[in-house]
Amino acid sequence: MTRKKRDCGSRGTEKAIIRVFCAGESEQAYTEYLKKKFSDVAVIQYPKEPGLFDRAEDRFKKDPKYRDYTEVIDEVWFFFDVETKDVNKWDERYRIIKKLRKLRKDQNIRVRLLMTSGCIEYWLMLHKKLYEAIEYLERL
Repeated sequence: MTRKKRDCGSRGTEKAIIRVFCAGESEQAYTEYLKKKFSDVAVIQYPKEPGLFDRAEDRFKKDPKYRDYTEVIDEVWFFFDVETKDVNKWDERYRIIKKLRKLRKDQNIRVRLLMTSGCIEYWLMLHKKLYEAIEYLERL
Protein backbone atom coordinates (compact mmCIF):
# COMPACT_ATOMS: atom_id res chain seq x y z
CA MET A 1 0.00 0.00 0.00
CA THR A 2 1.45 3.39 -0.93
CA ARG A 3 1.52 6.19 1.55
CA LYS A 4 -0.84 9.10 0.93
CA LYS A 5 0.79 12.41 0.11
CA ARG A 6 0.78 14.66 3.13
CA ASP A 7 1.68 18.25 3.87
CA CYS A 8 5.21 18.36 5.16
CA GLY A 9 5.15 21.60 7.10
CA SER A 10 8.55 22.94 8.03
CA ARG A 11 10.40 19.79 6.91
CA GLY A 12 10.05 20.90 3.29
CA THR A 13 10.23 17.37 1.84
CA GLU A 14 8.26 14.20 2.21
CA LYS A 15 10.63 12.11 4.29
CA ALA A 16 9.51 9.05 6.22
CA ILE A 17 9.11 9.81 9.93
CA ILE A 18 10.39 6.97 12.10
CA ARG A 19 10.20 6.75 15.91
CA VAL A 20 12.74 4.31 17.37
CA PHE A 21 12.80 2.69 20.82
CA CYS A 22 16.13 1.14 21.86
CA ALA A 23 16.95 -1.44 24.52
CA GLY A 24 20.41 -0.11 25.33
CA GLU A 25 23.39 2.04 24.43
CA SER A 26 24.69 -0.04 21.51
CA GLU A 27 21.29 0.05 19.82
CA GLN A 28 21.15 3.82 20.37
CA ALA A 29 24.59 4.20 18.78
CA TYR A 30 23.48 2.25 15.73
CA THR A 31 20.25 4.27 15.53
CA GLU A 32 22.29 7.49 15.61
CA TYR A 33 24.38 6.12 12.73
CA LEU A 34 21.22 5.30 10.74
CA LYS A 35 19.82 8.77 11.51
CA LYS A 36 22.91 10.44 10.02
CA LYS A 37 23.34 8.03 7.13
CA PHE A 38 19.74 8.25 5.90
CA SER A 39 18.88 11.85 6.79
CA ASP A 40 18.12 12.56 3.14
CA VAL A 41 15.19 10.10 3.08
CA ALA A 42 14.01 9.75 6.69
CA VAL A 43 13.58 11.67 9.91
CA ILE A 44 14.65 9.20 12.60
CA GLN A 45 13.82 10.21 16.18
CA TYR A 46 14.39 8.35 19.43
CA PRO A 47 14.30 9.12 23.15
CA LYS A 48 17.74 9.67 24.66
CA GLU A 49 16.98 7.17 27.42
CA PRO A 50 16.61 3.51 26.46
CA GLY A 51 13.32 1.65 26.79
CA LEU A 52 11.18 -0.60 24.65
CA PHE A 53 7.58 -1.72 24.42
CA ASP A 54 6.24 -0.35 27.71
CA ARG A 55 8.03 2.96 27.13
CA ALA A 56 6.55 3.22 23.63
CA GLU A 57 3.05 2.53 24.88
CA ASP A 58 3.50 5.14 27.62
CA ARG A 59 4.92 7.75 25.22
CA PHE A 60 2.09 7.38 22.73
CA LYS A 61 -0.48 7.67 25.56
CA LYS A 62 0.97 10.66 27.42
CA ASP A 63 3.72 12.53 25.53
CA PRO A 64 2.32 15.17 23.13
CA LYS A 65 5.41 14.84 20.89
CA TYR A 66 4.24 11.31 20.15
CA ARG A 67 0.49 11.29 20.85
CA ASP A 68 -0.35 14.41 18.82
CA TYR A 69 1.63 13.38 15.74
CA THR A 70 0.46 9.83 15.09
CA GLU A 71 -1.03 10.87 11.74
CA VAL A 72 2.41 11.75 10.33
CA ILE A 73 4.52 9.00 11.92
CA ASP A 74 5.19 6.34 9.30
CA GLU A 75 7.01 3.69 11.31
CA VAL A 76 7.81 2.67 14.88
CA TRP A 77 10.96 0.59 15.36
CA PHE A 78 11.91 -1.53 18.36
CA PHE A 79 15.65 -2.20 18.36
CA PHE A 80 16.81 -4.83 20.85
CA ASP A 81 18.93 -7.92 21.53
CA VAL A 82 17.26 -11.30 21.33
CA GLU A 83 17.56 -12.87 24.76
CA THR A 84 15.98 -16.05 26.09
CA LYS A 85 15.06 -14.32 29.36
CA ASP A 86 12.48 -12.25 27.44
CA VAL A 87 10.58 -15.16 25.85
CA ASN A 88 7.75 -14.95 28.39
CA LYS A 89 7.15 -11.26 27.51
CA TRP A 90 6.14 -11.78 23.88
CA ASP A 91 2.37 -11.93 24.40
CA GLU A 92 2.42 -8.54 26.15
CA ARG A 93 4.77 -7.09 23.53
CA TYR A 94 2.53 -8.31 20.74
CA ARG A 95 -0.47 -6.63 22.41
CA ILE A 96 1.45 -3.33 22.41
CA ILE A 97 2.49 -3.78 18.77
CA LYS A 98 -1.16 -4.32 17.73
CA LYS A 99 -2.18 -1.23 19.69
CA LEU A 100 0.51 0.91 18.02
CA ARG A 101 -0.56 -0.31 14.58
CA LYS A 102 -4.06 1.08 15.21
CA LEU A 103 -2.93 4.61 16.10
CA ARG A 104 -3.66 6.05 12.67
CA LYS A 105 -7.21 6.70 11.52
CA ASP A 106 -6.73 6.06 7.79
CA GLN A 107 -3.94 3.48 7.71
CA ASN A 108 -1.78 1.53 10.12
CA ILE A 109 1.63 2.63 11.28
CA ARG A 110 4.28 0.09 10.31
CA VAL A 111 5.83 -1.46 13.40
CA ARG A 112 9.22 -3.08 12.83
CA LEU A 113 11.22 -5.30 15.15
CA LEU A 114 14.97 -4.90 14.69
CA MET A 115 16.48 -7.75 16.65
CA THR A 116 20.20 -8.21 17.07
CA SER A 117 21.92 -11.36 18.07
CA GLY A 118 25.01 -11.78 20.15
CA CYS A 119 27.50 -9.16 19.20
CA ILE A 120 26.10 -5.95 17.74
CA GLU A 121 28.81 -4.17 19.74
CA TYR A 122 31.52 -6.18 17.96
CA TRP A 123 29.92 -5.50 14.58
CA LEU A 124 29.81 -1.75 15.33
CA MET A 125 33.47 -1.72 16.38
CA LEU A 126 34.56 -3.52 13.19
CA HIS A 127 32.59 -1.18 10.95
CA LYS A 128 33.79 1.93 12.78
CA LYS A 129 37.42 0.82 12.37
CA LEU A 130 36.81 -0.01 8.69
CA TYR A 131 35.18 3.39 8.11
CA GLU A 132 38.08 5.21 9.82
CA ALA A 133 40.58 3.24 7.69
CA ILE A 134 38.73 4.12 4.47
CA GLU A 135 38.63 7.81 5.45
CA TYR A 136 42.36 7.72 6.20
CA LEU A 137 43.18 6.10 2.85
CA GLU A 138 41.04 8.63 0.99
CA ARG A 139 43.02 11.49 2.57
CA LEU A 140 46.36 10.06 1.33
